[in-house]
Amino acid sequence: MSEFLSPQELHDLTGYARPAELTGWLKDHAIPHQRDGKRVIVSRVHARDWLEGREAVASNAPNIGALRA
Repeated sequence: MSEFLSPQELHDLTGYARPAELTGWLKDHAIPHQRDGKRVIVSRVHARDWLEGREAVASNAPNIGALRA
């Protein structure tokens, strides 16, 4: 199984196939994603987090808040 959702899986999740509509839906639902030309890339982990009601974190920056004890 791939790290990323397939185009069919993205369509199943969002109901859209066109990149502009896909990215709009993903933004509205706060699911991190990237566009590479016409391709929309979504991590399977981020989709699963959204489905489970967890907030997906798209940043690679360190979580400074976690350093406070």
